[in-house]
Amino acid sequence: MNSPVFLPEFAEGLDTLLTWRRDVRHFQTVPLPNGALDHLLDRACLAPSVGNSQPWRFVRVLSAARRAAIIGHVEAENQQAASIYRDETRAAYDALKLHGLREAPEHLAVFCELDPAAGRGLGRQTMPETLAYSVVIAVHTLWLAARTIGIGVGWVSIVDPAAINRLLDVPEDWRLVALLCLGYPAEESETPELVRRRWQDRLHAGQTRFVR
Repeated sequence: MNSPVFLPEFAEGLDTLLTWRRDVRHFQTVPLPNGALDHLLDRACLAPSVGNSQPWRFVRVLSAARRAAIIGHVEAENQQAASIYRDETRAAYDALKLHGLREAPEHLAVFCELDPAAGRGLGRQTMPETLAYSVVIAVHTLWLAARTIGIGVGWVSIVDPAAINRLLDVPEDWRLVALLCLGYPAEESETPELVRRRWQDRLHAGQTRFVR
């Protein structure tokens, strides 16, 4: 089989995709079409993983009671996290919309199985954290695939992972990597919301590169 040829137009489209991939906090309540989430999970599973271990485990949260419990937990954690800020920074923090869990039609928890049988331990003996890194790549692959079909993704990180494990009743050897909300964005912008709200500008690429 011949390898595909990626034309300049494709490269330009990829640049546009990377620019417009956003961490979405404002969602429409419109449900996703049947099969849309399965399609995205299939794309996520194309991600590379250490030793081909494929340690990602996806939990779609459909129970109204569990969704409500997750929202309550996240909002309590947000209040606790706010306590480290003072004065203008606290006011700016309070003005941020830190999750879209109430509106988003889909909640997806993504876990890493800490010792999967697949891969037989290859590549992770000295850096076991590469399992979690592999799951992060799967999340990013899902994120990009979602953007190509107009679906937004928000990564909710102000959580207690152990509490999410308990709320979702998952195996003890699953480590939470991401709590995601998915749905159609209520608004679109190529500028990250935290930049628009003057919380943090993007760093110039040169500020992140060093030579030794």
